[in-house]
Amino acid sequence: MVIQTALLFSVLLQFGAFFKILGLIRKTRFNISWISISIAFFLMAVRRGNELMTFAATPEPTPVDYFNSWTSVFISLLMFVSSFYIRRIFNLQEEIDKLRKQSEAKVLSAIINTEEKERALFSRELHDGLGPILSSIKMAFSAIDKENIGQKNKLIVSRTETSIDHAVTAVREISNNLSPHLLEAFGLKKALLSFYNSIAVSQKPVLELEKYSIPKELSKNTEVIIYRIICELINNTLKHAKASKITVGVFHHLRKLEIHYSDNGCGFDPDTKTTGNGLANISSRVKSLDGKVNIFSKKNDGFYMKINIPL
Repeated sequence: MVIQTALLFSVLLQFGAFFKILGLIRKTRFNISWISISIAFFLMAVRRGNELMTFAATPEPTPVDYFNSWTSVFISLLMFVSSFYIRRIFNLQEEIDKLRKQSEAKVLSAIINTEEKERALFSRELHDGLGPILSSIKMAFSAIDKENIGQKNKLIVSRTETSIDHAVTAVREISNNLSPHLLEAFGLKKALLSFYNSIAVSQKPVLELEKYSIPKELSKNTEVIIYRIICELINNTLKHAKASKITVGVFHHLRKLEIHYSDNGCGFDPDTKTTGNGLANISSRVKSLDGKVNIFSKKNDGFYMKINIPL
């Protein structure tokens, strides 16, 4: 009676071990080796049940039968304990992967924050340092009495003033690209439209900004990173896509900020290795916000990117 109870207990342990191992298949991404192990655990459980029925049907079990039965019970116990610790190892590995991703995101975020601070510093130096100097030079040239100089000198002064105007405009553009002042003053939407309108291309695709809504509590750092991402995507479209239309959507949904970007250009194969760093830069910026990027594109069938950023 005792051995039969022990064998019944071993059957339960074996099935328990099987279900624990079975629950880990998804974590192994349906690896064929783990599926094989799960099948083996199931067959062992079936075998334990068969041993129980065989032992119960035997009128006078021999000492060898007893030895085999107790060995089966012990093996089942070991397998159940092993399955428990295997599950703990998988959970620990998940925790390690999670911590690694968080650490990578923090490092990337620190790098991008440092980059933005340096951009802002250079922008201020250009705007507050070089800008006033160029303006002073322009005022000095404007004070020249053009009536009392020769025609040749008038032409030189006029061309110099024009060059100074171009230099002032260039400084402002560079300063704004380094640190978008419109983003701080008026928000993401106006900054994006201003960036797009300032691009000097003969045939620009139509930009359509749809589904625009961002939460008020969105941090300035996140807003700047989103601005950089969309600007990079627009630049990529202008350089490579030959598109006639760009569609951008920025909105929040279920505690996530979603960015949808598409163009109707020539597209590309996402599995093909690209020579540029544009998409890699975008992925790094999204990763710094613990977000995810999904790209859908085919050759001659446009480009679509979906970005999810947790809020």
